Amino acid sequence: MPPVQYADVNGIRMAYYEAGPRTGVPIVLCHGFPELAFSWRHQIKALADAGRWVIAPDQRGYGLTQAPKAVEDYDMAHLTGDLVGLLDHVGAKKGVFVGHDWGGIIVWQMPLMHPDRVAGVIGVNTPFYRRSPVDPIAIMRARMGDEMYIVHFQKPDEADAILDADPSRSMDFFMRKPPAQAPASAGFATERKPGDPSAFAMVRLFQAWDPAADPREKFLTPQEFQVFADSFKASGFTGGINWYRNFTRNWQASADLPTSVTQPALMVMAEKDAVLPPSAADGMEAYVTDLEKKLVTDSGHWTQQEQPEQLNRILIDWLDKRFPV
Repeated sequence: MPPVQYADVNGIRMAYYEAGPRTGVPIVLCHGFPELAFSWRHQIKALADAGRWVIAPDQRGYGLTQAPKAVEDYDMAHLTGDLVGLLDHVGAKKGVFVGHDWGGIIVWQMPLMHPDRVAGVIGVNTPFYRRSPVDPIAIMRARMGDEMYIVHFQKPDEADAILDADPSRSMDFFMRKPPAQAPASAGFATERKPGDPSAFAMVRLFQAWDPAADPREKFLTPQEFQVFADSFKASGFTGGINWYRNFTRNWQASADLPTSVTQPALMVMAEKDAVLPPSAADGMEAYVTDLEKKLVTDSGHWTQQEQPEQLNRILIDWLDKRFPV
């Protein structure tokens, strides 16, 4: 990783990592839950080596960046505003925003909320979602149950305390490849049959989890794993979980936003992601008008780290085509 730098943006002190020449449009890499700028370490090097200006922040509530106390300080206005402030700090008018997992939700909102600051958008695993007709938490609760992890996260303090109790154990649970024979998943389109238990009951699965009996392969070296474990031991998980606690607020605030993305866009799907499967990106073309799609094979959810060479090649090829240096 490059040396950490700090910027006072949008009311917080944000840590970020910058590499490559300060020419052209910066590529801003936005991580998800529970991750860090460090999740992009392979992409930072590859993009910088390809002559790209690349910036990866620890986002609000994560890593070395400040974590405000109020839940509402993690809504979409704040999360996108942080990225605008980061552009201002480095003196860039626009950026190409690349987001994975929750970072993907943010970068797809950037052209709707701050269109004049967005040159392009790349979603990694996370597709563009249209605004739902009703509160998305209500939809998830009805389709997948009270223990579905995003619904569960709405309870104050509960999931935070469970994950904070042993951050190393928590990160060991998260940071693994999918099971070798995992069945195909419908992701967030999953609907339970009457009487079925909650789908994606992550917190309950974690509480019952025995790492010694887990057949899933690890993809981090011991040293890489320790970076995550140490970071979440210091920060806790509340900041990241607070992003989820703003689903309803974000939905309420988005009623008058545009409904389509017109900037150049790339959707990178991961073949074996159970939560965000390739099928989640079906139909995006109707709302993202300048879209290209690519598939990373043999990758679960943690695409940047499971299959970095494939992802790096896809990113660099698309950037060279749409934003030549």
